[in-house]
Amino acid sequence: MADRIAYIERKTNETDIKLELNLDGTGQTKIDTGIGFFDHMLNSFARHGFFDLKLSVKGDLYVDSHHTIEDTGIVLGQAIKKALGDKKGIKRYGQRILPMDETLMLCALDLSGRPYFSYNMSLTVDQVGYFDTEMVKEFFYAVSYGAGMNLHIKQLDGSNNHHLIEAAFKAFAKALDEATQVDPRMRDEVLSTKGSL
Repeated sequence: MADRIAYIERKTNETDIKLELNLDGTGQTKIDTGIGFFDHMLNSFARHGFFDLKLSVKGDLYVDSHHTIEDTGIVLGQAIKKALGDKKGIKRYGQRILPMDETLMLCALDLSGRPYFSYNMSLTVDQVGYFDTEMVKEFFYAVSYGAGMNLHIKQLDGSNNHHLIEAAFKAFAKALDEATQVDPRMRDEVLSTKGSL
């Protein structure tokens, strides 16, 4: 199988992003977004999904965190799509119910090529560190549309905002790891009656 690695650069008046993603890595990271909690979440995503992720973001944090987080989601989604190529042999679907202390989070996804995002989390503070909690929804929305992914994230239990957000990132990582795995039964085809994803 060819290396499933993507490198994407995206520069706007608001952000300058360089991202490299290896879907078949070991969880190695080098991440700097300028937002400590966001770096922590992306490190958790890479480590628990066994993705290698190099990411440098220079954003207009003097405004707020919105552009930095949303644009990173766009680029990560694009990198997932690019690294998957024609998607031949992948399992396509992934899901995880992930516990973290008092928190229980569900993530299910389909690498169908059709973007859709469904989200249900109850966050009760405006920020965790310098990370605006309303940006959790915007980040995953951007990932789903950048990747062409059907993505569902649902809070089943929990109250600590740090735990809830971290559980969402980890559940997403585990579901994506499952969906991107190659199924040897598929040989040189995609898991679709249409013949393409």
